[in-house]
Amino acid sequence: MNAQITQVLNPIIENVEKVILGKRSTIELLLVAILSDGHVLLEDVPGVGKTMLARSLAISLGGQFKRIQCTPDLLPNDITGVSVFNQKRGEFEFHPGPVFVNILLVDEINRATPRTQSALLEAMQERQVTVDGISHRLPAPFLVMATQNPIEYEGTFPLPEAQLDRFLLRLSMGYPTQDEEKMLLEKLRRKHPIDQLSPVTSPETVSSLQQLVWEIHVDETLQHYIVQIVNATRETPELALGASPRASLSLFRASQALAAIRGRDFVLPEDVQTLLVPVLAHRLILTPDAELRGRTPSRILEDILAKIPLPLEIKQK
Repeated sequence: MNAQITQVLNPIIENVEKVILGKRSTIELLLVAILSDGHVLLEDVPGVGKTMLARSLAISLGGQFKRIQCTPDLLPNDITGVSVFNQKRGEFEFHPGPVFVNILLVDEINRATPRTQSALLEAMQERQVTVDGISHRLPAPFLVMATQNPIEYEGTFPLPEAQLDRFLLRLSMGYPTQDEEKMLLEKLRRKHPIDQLSPVTSPETVSSLQQLVWEIHVDETLQHYIVQIVNATRETPELALGASPRASLSLFRASQALAAIRGRDFVLPEDVQTLLVPVLAHRLILTPDAELRGRTPSRILEDILAKIPLPLEIKQK
């Protein structure tokens, strides 16, 4: 089973790396989100390749891609679609919005109003949108990649906790190294590499892999390890809000996906540790006192991890 998964995923990673240099770990985590049927929040400065990453992933999957630039005047129907009356037929017709794709890039999501942000909630959670009382299913797989600038907050609407909790992972690409940036300049001298990118799989194949990921073995001691970590966030005095049961399930499912990408049919503690901050940090809220002392959710998670003993015996199925 693990060979079947890696046989599909490795060509995807290699294909995306033709466009995105030096970000293999980020690409792997995006595949974790797809295999887990989750969504990704990318927090990074402009110009580091977030749009190219989403486009190259969509092309590699053989899926559809669309980009929404969020602004305060963006309306919910601009995302979900609208019903228009057809005078010839004498009935309303639904015109799908840009959300009906496999990969949806929602650029600067925090510049959209809360009303528009909430239009994504049903799509992200239920994989459908409801317009005029009629529900419309979204294609599979369906991945929302939302971005926001962590530096500039003027004129923005911070995402509420309910919407942050819908994102499986929060990632940051970061700047390339000097060598990687030199390679980037060389590659972009003539034709952009994304123009030569071709699909290496199909959306149907990726959807079938989502079912296989559930079969990745997670030992009972590792399940207890995950629950211990999540429960510790609820008991930490520095956190006003700990991680929810949805966070436990997200960490469980993401660990299965990462193990599959790494060619195993069982989860190891390092899979859980790798995903701890991307899965949990954005779901936590610091107390005012902890914020004043310069504490961060990531640092608190590291402290929690140091206090919880590692499972010593992992049974491989």
